[in-house]
Formats: sequence, structure tokens, C-alpha cells
Amino acid sequence: MSEHYYSKKTTAESDEKSWSFTLRGHSLDFTTDHAVFSKREVDFGSRLLIDSFQEPEVNGDLLDLGCGYGPIGITLAKDFPDRHVWMVDVNERALSLAGKNAKQNAVTNVTIQESDRLQGLQDRKFASILTNPPIRAGKKVVHQMFEEAQQSLLNQGELWVVIQKKQGAPSAKQKIEDLFGNVDDVVKQKGYYIFKAKKFD
Repeated sequence: MSEHYYSKKTTAESDEKSWSFTLRGHSLDFTTDHAVFSKREVDFGSRLLIDSFQEPEVNGDLLDLGCGYGPIGITLAKDFPDRHVWMVDVNERALSLAGKNAKQNAVTNVTIQESDRLQGLQDRKFASILTNPPIRAGKKVVHQMFEEAQQSLLNQGELWVVIQKKQGAPSAKQKIEDLFGNVDDVVKQKGYYIFKAKKFD
């Protein structure tokens, strides 16, 4: 089986790179590596999701689902210091980098742990779940992530998703609407869509 950024382990040789990026007004330092999504900069989709996100009205933790090296979760932890942010991924190298990046940005209100989709978080409920889903893992995996997110949100909690039109935005939107009974197009830019859905028990 070939390796991808959504593989658990990698044999790719390590070649770490570090750089700075300003997100939501915070100057942040990130270290990335081979076999991790978007190695050289914070990718456009993640930046759009970070910039578009609005704090939910309901109290509770936030979840960065498929956190990679951590730009979404770390930025939100900086921006909302009174919230606890969970960051999960299946990629062990990505999780190691996320921990390193949280430390070097002095972020302490985070929990970083391995989880295949939300399988490692089955007892937890969240106020918001954000994801830049692993499109290359296939539609089935991405739609399972939406299903598990819907089950893992608090009443009136929100799912935020970034996805490109050419990578399945129409079917993703339909799946989210089927699950939640609602979905908003928050932003559309450069072929990327930000979808938001609210859960009502």
C-alpha cells in the first residue's frame, strides 16, 4: 500500500522545514515534514477555514479533525484561550509535529491524540468540529467523518468543512444537509467552499 498523508506510519525520510505564518492576527511558527499534508505553507483551504470560523454560541470544546501538523487547532487555541481544543489525526508524524508546534507557539489549551476519524473520541461531545478532510482517502471515508461528527456534536454544535468544488463539494454539501437538515455556504473563494451545519437534537 502506498503512503499518503492519511497513512498511520511513514517510511519517508524526515526533512523538517520551519516557517512563520500570521493567522487571525497571531504570528505563529510551524515545523512540517515529508508525508504530512501541505509541507511548505498553510494551505489555502485551511487558511480560508481558519479565517471564516466563528465561535459557537454553545459552550464546550472545539475539535480539529484531521489536524495534520496543527495550523487550524493551534490558531483556534490561540484565538479562544478559554476553550479547550482537541486535535486528532491518524498520521503519527503529523501528531508529533502538532505537539511540537503547540509547544513552540506556547499553546497549552490543547489535547493532541491519535484517532482514526473520531473513533478515539467516542465518549466526547464538541461545540464545534472543524475539518479540512482528506479528500484522497475517498468519498466513503470523508462522508464517514461527517456522520461521526454529527454524532459527536453537542446540541446546537456546529460542523465546519472546507472543500474544493472539483474535489466533491456538491456531494459533500448534500451529505451534510442529509445528516443535519441544514447547511450554509459561508464562503466561496477560488473554487473552495466553507460549509457550516448546526446540530439540533
